[in-house]
Amino acid sequence: MNEFTIQTTSRTDFINIDVQVAEAVRTMGLQYGVVTVFVPHTTAGVTINENADPDVVADLEAVLDKVVPWTDNYRHMEGNTAAHAKASMMGSSVQVIIQNGQMMLGTWQSIYFCEFDGPRSRKVWVKGSVAT
Repeated sequence: MNEFTIQTTSRTDFINIDVQVAEAVRTMGLQYGVVTVFVPHTTAGVTINENADPDVVADLEAVLDKVVPWTDNYRHMEGNTAAHAKASMMGSSVQVIIQNGQMMLGTWQSIYFCEFDGPRSRKVWVKGSVAT
């Protein structure tokens, strides 16, 4: 398993982590198989989405804020219920096929770390599985 740290800079942050995941794949020596990217946090997630237009992640943030507003009649005393809900909606892991040591992402796809309770220092775990 490989681990790296992300430093987020605001309450909500979408950070492209393609470079870090590709480095983890290289370090593991994975040539063919699947890599799982896992976020071990309850107020952060990970997703695969478009990397060509930065407005896409801005729109994702706007949609999530509309669906799950930061303040409402939430009961969680810590005050970050919206962050928990958004993290659950994004999910805690993604998988990417590895072929010839390269991630098989679509032309416009990237892996994004999704922060919903920042700024914070966060961990990302990457684990490879060899194809049989």
